[in-house]
Amino acid sequence: MTSRKQRVLLGMSGGVDSSVAGHLLREQGYDVVGVTMKVWPQDCITRAEDKCCGPQAVADARGVAHALGIPHYVVDEADQFEKLVIDYFSSEYQAGRTPNPCVMCNEKLKFGNLWRKAEALDCDFIATGHYAIIEDQADRAVLRKGIDQRKDQSYFLFSLQQPQLRRALTPLGKMSKPEIRAIARKLGLKVADKADSQEICFVPGQDYKAFLRSHLPESEFHRGGVYDLNGRFLGRHDGIEMFTIGQRKGLPGGSARPRYVVDLDPETNRVIVGSVEDLLVEEFEIDRVNWVSRVAADDPIEATIKIRYNHRGTPATLTPLSRNRLCVRLHEAQKAITPGQAAVFYDNDLVLGGGWICRQAAAVAA
Repeated sequence: MTSRKQRVLLGMSGGVDSSVAGHLLREQGYDVVGVTMKVWPQDCITRAEDKCCGPQAVADARGVAHALGIPHYVVDEADQFEKLVIDYFSSEYQAGRTPNPCVMCNEKLKFGNLWRKAEALDCDFIATGHYAIIEDQADRAVLRKGIDQRKDQSYFLFSLQQPQLRRALTPLGKMSKPEIRAIARKLGLKVADKADSQEICFVPGQDYKAFLRSHLPESEFHRGGVYDLNGRFLGRHDGIEMFTIGQRKGLPGGSARPRYVVDLDPETNRVIVGSVEDLLVEEFEIDRVNWVSRVAADDPIEATIKIRYNHRGTPATLTPLSRNRLCVRLHEAQKAITPGQAAVFYDNDLVLGGGWICRQAAAVAA
């Protein structure tokens, strides 16, 4: 009696990456089942042709699945996406923080709720088209950067727990984007030259302010004043939701030097502005720390930390304050440390862990 092939539930966005991932998994001997999450509500303003959450994505994914000879399902996750991602996105801005919805979507939906569908289909793994490497070692799964440094997406996976990592496959981690497109062309896939999505899937044109205005009632915006670091009133604003650390546009004029948002005070609804030098931070704290590729540290460790996805990374000393909280001391001050953003720390290409930047302990460098 022959044993069955290991079955993989592949998240298909309709893009070239997840499409080629399906082909590679089949080549590796897996029984592949494609699934596309429908995450757009009926009144979603982003139901555009190029959105990974839009109807065209479903059509593209279905076409690729047919070409690869794998079954394809559509899972309606619109309600959960609204609760777990969009509501989080809005509430973080209302609290004076800048959210990272892609991390939350990966943790809660792609590697979270979707597992129920995988179990129902008797799948052993969930696979995606992320550019990251997951290795299942004896005592734990470890997460590494994808070898294509320009496309590496390990940052977005830092919050996955060990059970999620152990059942996750990322077949593109050791490949480059040009290689992926070449494979798609060779296979004759129509998505071979489809443009990459560079935006948050539910925020058209990266205009998060327009999205918030469409999503939140006027009464829920936290209006207040704009002040400098000396407490001098400079003008009124229409809501702290409209600002993020490092922002320059939309601030009152009349200054000889450019002004930047250096902090937001959700208690008083104040927007605090200063010079570019005032954006420099040497020390801050992160909470809800998730240790990924090692056990939690009891003593200070040295690591390279990324304070946002497109940050190059910088050396830092991480000092545990508790199991889920760290003090980060940067060896060189960095601009615009932003509460609500993820800070992910690495040992070379190994993701040690990550957490969420707190407001309370941020300190302006002297």
